Amino acid sequence: MKSYFNILLLLVIFIGVQSSFAQTSKTEFDKNFSHVVYFWLNNPDNAEDREAFETSLKKFLNNSEYAQTNFIGVPADTPRDVVDNSYTYSLILSFPSREVQNKYQKEPAHLLFIEEASHLWKKVQVYDSVGIE
Repeated sequence: MKSYFNILLLLVIFIGVQSSFAQTSKTEFDKNFSHVVYFWLNNPDNAEDREAFETSLKKFLNNSEYAQTNFIGVPADTPRDVVDNSYTYSLILSFPSREVQNKYQKEPAHLLFIEEASHLWKKVQVYDSVGIE
């Protein structure tokens, strides 16, 4: 019985460690390449459009092979002269390299998101940057 308990305990620890590694690979910000995207929706006050956009974006991120981290945000309502709060959504992704980000641009999940959601936005602005360290 003690042997069975030890095997079960090791299995639970192994699954927990595996789960932790899987989450780490998708949540640690990679300082090599960041991809920041701002979206201005055609109808930012339309709840159905917002839901359709968010659903498509989340589906895309859940299926992306390349995006290591992701952050979906909305304006923080921080009224200062240097802050642009005119966008509807922001998306921040990180990648281990420019080459991987180039693969992301062509991956089926990303292309499907553009196909599904591009009719919802009037403007997209992208800022790509590489780390200096």
